[in-house]
Amino acid sequence: MRRTYTISELAKEFDLTTRTIRFYEDEGLLSPAREGTTRIYSPRDRTQLRLILRGKRLGFSLHECRELFELYDPERGNRQQLELMLNKIAERRRSLEQQRRDIDVMAEELDHVELRCREALKYTIDLKEIS
Repeated sequence: MRRTYTISELAKEFDLTTRTIRFYEDEGLLSPAREGTTRIYSPRDRTQLRLILRGKRLGFSLHECRELFELYDPERGNRQQLELMLNKIAERRRSLEQQRRDIDVMAEELDHVELRCREALKYTIDLKEIS
């Protein structure tokens, strides 16, 4: 017999709210079976949930996750999916590298402004002592 999962079990396992899981379902990223109003998640749903969360940690949007899921094609070796994933990784890496450069520039600017503020503060303290 194949293992299935309830929404509560998945929420607990992945430290999510059931509302978050339902949101992913509404977005077409998960498609559990139903018994009445009860959702029954398959091992594939569980794997997709894990992949959604990994994608989010890597900075991918839900749209990008959906794109990758739609290209899943093990009969053809998942070539398109893997190529798209490599492109997404390269894009994300470029974005992170730009963010790193931006942070370095901002940190230098903060250092400069902080130094000017400290010098101005020292000058105002020196003036106060003279008065």
